[in-house]
Amino acid sequence: MSETMKAAVLHAVGDMRIEDVPKPEVTSPDDVLIRITSVGICGSDIHFLKHGRIGNIILDKPTIMGHESAGEVVGIGSAVTRVEPGDLVAIEPGKTCRRCEFCKSGHYNLCREVVFLAAPPADGAFCEYLVWPEDFVFKMPEGMTADEGAMMEPLSVGLHAVRSAGVRGGDSVAVLGAGPIGLTTLMSAKAHGATTIIVTDVFDTRLANAKRMGATHVINVRETDPVAAIKDLTGSRGVDASFDCVGSELTLQQALQVARNQGAMQCVGNPQELLPRLPIFEIINRELTVRGTFRYVNCYPPAITLTAAGAVDVRSMVTHHFPLAETVKAMEWVDQNKDKVIKAVIHP
Repeated sequence: MSETMKAAVLHAVGDMRIEDVPKPEVTSPDDVLIRITSVGICGSDIHFLKHGRIGNIILDKPTIMGHESAGEVVGIGSAVTRVEPGDLVAIEPGKTCRRCEFCKSGHYNLCREVVFLAAPPADGAFCEYLVWPEDFVFKMPEGMTADEGAMMEPLSVGLHAVRSAGVRGGDSVAVLGAGPIGLTTLMSAKAHGATTIIVTDVFDTRLANAKRMGATHVINVRETDPVAAIKDLTGSRGVDASFDCVGSELTLQQALQVARNQGAMQCVGNPQELLPRLPIFEIINRELTVRGTFRYVNCYPPAITLTAAGAVDVRSMVTHHFPLAETVKAMEWVDQNKDKVIKAVIHP
């Protein structure tokens, strides 16, 4: 009988159980065995728990959730050279084929053979141990914590969005939504030199977090028309780049409206509607650049460097901690307290 470990396994909508599952082993020369110590709860984990699917990714077998993870290396394959037992590492959760045109051209986030942690049928990191390829395991420098390592995943999303939008020093940006991804987007924009950073949300607590992390202006959309307010703050010009970190049809439209002529609008949040309506004539007439953001690519090393240098503050985003045994309780609590939590972390 193989050695086992504890894991939080999602069997069906609303049915997650803490179970004993086989402990993974190093079987390939480039494998790294990691003892997981921190895993962030992502909105996608909660969405699978509540709905059993995200778009065309469907929960069709019992699956371990969790993909924002970090831990300690406890074993390595014979070809591994960049990490060794005892190292604290951040885990990039998508392993790709490394052979296709997208991988070879540096756009491996678009690889069609990607295996992504906690995207059914692939198991995730709400467990005690994980085996992952060295290519997607990154040693963290002295002084960084496992919680910060887990936060490299949402930070990479924000960093990729800001890079894709071409944010430069002196730019103005609008970030719609001050959840974890909105906050990492604003911090990434600030790190890239944006000097006017406007953030919108429905919760004053989230807006206070945004202000603390570098937003120059915050807008509660329950009280103020965000489009009019952003136009007023920019002298009717609009911002150089806008980021929809919510994913609703309304926020997509607002993000387009507040971008300046020839500005950039970045779609970061997953749309809640399958076919959201967009004002195509406005995109054409104002020559707007509209771009999707699919996860991230080549972002973990710079995310780690920015964090180690103090250019971004992901440590303060971790506001709540739970043991693995309380994963179900933690996910339900986070879903019901969006105004009180930035990021909750599971500790196997």
